Amino acid sequence: QVQLVESGGGLVQTGDSLRLSCVGSGLTFSSNVMGWFRQAPGKEREFVAAISRSGIVTKHADSVKGRFIISRDNAKNTVYLQMNSLKPEDTAIYRCAAGYNAAVSTTTQRYEYWGQGTQVTVSS
Repeated sequence: QVQLVESGGGLVQTGDSLRLSCVGSGLTFSSNVMGWFRQAPGKEREFVAAISRSGIVTKHADSVKGRFIISRDNAKNTVYLQMNSLKPEDTAIYRCAAGYNAAVSTTTQRYEYWGQGTQVTVSS
């Protein structure tokens, strides 16, 4: 069974950094485009970042561009989200997603497997 397990979330202050990790199992990790999405209570899920199978192509939402960096290590079946200069508006549960048949995509529908998420809380 495919599983994606996120870790690395926590409570930090404005300006701090966190690195989220997502470890995949039950799938050929390198065959999947990987993405990060986030959702705050009462709000819709929004795209954060995505990375191609090889890791060469990345895409970041305008709201995090220049602050967050997505990367992957296929040998470790892991995708990362390095989050710098965190702001209170970054507070959300962050979920990773895998898409076997997807190109690098910003849309939820293109991903078929999802982790349960890790909470990131940024205090002012």
